[in-house]
Amino acid sequence: MPPAEKPSNYDSWEHADLVSRVQDLEQQLREQNAKYQHISTETPPLPTPSTSQLQAPPRRTAKPFESSRYNTRFIALKFMYFGQNYNGFEHANFNPTALPTIEEVLWKTLRKARLIWPPSDEPIEVIKSVPQRLKSPTSISWEGCQYSKCGRTDRGVNAFGQVIGIRVRSNRPRQPPRDVGNVDGEASMEQHDPTELDSSSDLLPGNGESNVQSNFDDVKDELPYISILNALLPSDIRILAWCPNPPSDFDARFSCRERRYKYFFTNPAFAPTPGPLGHMNQQGEKTVLREGWLDINAMRQGAKSLVGLHDFRNLCKIDPAKQMQNFLRRITYADIELVDQQSGPISLSQRAQADATNDRKAAEAAADDLHLANTAPQVFAFVVHGSAFLWHQVRCMAAILFLIGQGLEQPSLISTLLDIEQTPSRPNYEMVADSPLVLWDCIFPDLSGESMQDTLDWVYAGDERGIGSTHNKIDAKYGQGGLVDEIWQSWRKAKLDETLSATLLDSVIGQGDGTSWHRGGYQNLEVKRPRSQRIFDGREEPKLTGKYVPVLQKPRLEPVEVQNTKWLASKGARKLAKAKNQSSKESE
Repeated sequence: MPPAEKPSNYDSWEHADLVSRVQDLEQQLREQNAKYQHISTETPPLPTPSTSQLQAPPRRTAKPFESSRYNTRFIALKFMYFGQNYNGFEHANFNPTALPTIEEVLWKTLRKARLIWPPSDEPIEVIKSVPQRLKSPTSISWEGCQYSKCGRTDRGVNAFGQVIGIRVRSNRPRQPPRDVGNVDGEASMEQHDPTELDSSSDLLPGNGESNVQSNFDDVKDELPYISILNALLPSDIRILAWCPNPPSDFDARFSCRERRYKYFFTNPAFAPTPGPLGHMNQQGEKTVLREGWLDINAMRQGAKSLVGLHDFRNLCKIDPAKQMQNFLRRITYADIELVDQQSGPISLSQRAQADATNDRKAAEAAADDLHLANTAPQVFAFVVHGSAFLWHQVRCMAAILFLIGQGLEQPSLISTLLDIEQTPSRPNYEMVADSPLVLWDCIFPDLSGESMQDTLDWVYAGDERGIGSTHNKIDAKYGQGGLVDEIWQSWRKAKLDETLSATLLDSVIGQGDGTSWHRGGYQNLEVKRPRSQRIFDGREEPKLTGKYVPVLQKPRLEPVEVQNTKWLASKGARKLAKAKNQSSKESE
């Protein structure tokens, strides 16, 4: 037998003692297992959660939207957008596009917010997949919405004052329908179709003022349209204001008496050509301005020729599908304006004013005459106001003005292009880029007077009279989610990018021995070589065109009448007619 007290070290144990000890421990283990098994049979096990219990609770099923419970009202909306991510403003139902249109995004957002409910099976989410968009074009319908639009901007063009008119859901309470006795003396309930809208009233048919609470404030008690839509729209589209009571016959397109555009550009338009070559044209003649700088005074002189009623067929792009015959448009204002903003890198301007012959005083005097002495690069805008504009008209006018600014054309070219007898068809010149163009504002004046001041009663984001019980605590203009904070973030990013590029540009220009400047970027100025003309077309980099051909010497496009006749005999006309027939059948 083993000793009574066994040491922890089993090295001194006999074999028989070790076997006995192992058997003793095994017996104790069996007794303990039996004891715990007995306890587990008396105590019920804890329930194990099922897979369905581990999953998130199901979402509540949205209640069907009952449009008949709501009033509607006719309003106007003013909004902005950056156009680079969109295929223009206007949507064509039978025209598949890789990018969505502004109109499509607005339509789907208004439906998502349940501010409109036209009959449609289209999803409310914007489809961004290019293959899916090209395979299944989106079809939108404004039926029952009294919808109208002011400007139809092209692909890539921006707008800071676009306007639409539309009938939307209202917060104005509806009273129960009144009883109307029938011929048998029995009471019946008036039934109203919410999609049938009466343009003579701001309410649904049959809902007169006597049927609405008299203490309802048209603005304070109304739905916060700006906040609702801005919470759902993408960040590059924002509602700026709404008009609670536009005229009963208001049409955003035909009630607008003036549209205002701005085309932004820098001066210099591109990095100035250094050295003696910068003050020479392709013919080797000396020029006052270094290549890259624009003659703002000459551009202003050319812009003045645009003012008045003119035929602009040579300053637009012809679309034969529209079969247009009238190209008369009235321009009320055209000028080149300096944009008030902080200047950019200073090295360019310091270098640009140095005369190639080291006659610095003469160069500075010439630059002073052109309002360019001792100035850093600046931002200007071609500003133009008119009653209406043709397709790509602003971009074509800007293209000619930039050629005048570069000294490649004379300001009189504008008058020549406006003279249809002298220039019956358009020279084949290229228009400028789309991204710097902005539809700045749309003006709806009092038609009884001659003033072009906008008279619509706009309620802008953050206006005190628009803050009512239905608004969130956060202001629609300032604060988190407000217009100012969002636009500030966009500006700050762009400004820092500009500052970093400007400081890097200054640093790179100041590096080295400076001889590259005097050589004009070439290794050897003594070697004669042909120079390509650098043409500014609104983009970041100038376009190289070889030898410059004056506008009036370029090949001419066919006259408008010939283009229209050819299109009528083409497949395009038959295709359009087929699409229209299909559209009419679907609407029946």
